[in-house]
Amino acid sequence: MGEYEFHELTLPRGTSRSAARQLLTDHAEYGHWELARVRLYRDGSRRVVLRRRIIRQRAFLPRA
Repeated sequence: MGEYEFHELTLPRGTSRSAARQLLTDHAEYGHWELARVRLYRDGSRRVVLRRRIIRQRAFLPRA
């Protein structure tokens, strides 16, 4: 299984669904993030956790 890096966003209570959707779409499209978890609190705020795979580069060793 791959390694991931995580990014946490907190959306305040007054954030509309369409604004939240647009924000998450932008992160997904331009930052290559995917949705890992959304937690909705009683006060209406949301905590969103995004993740993206860490791609490790292998060292290139030329053949002798």
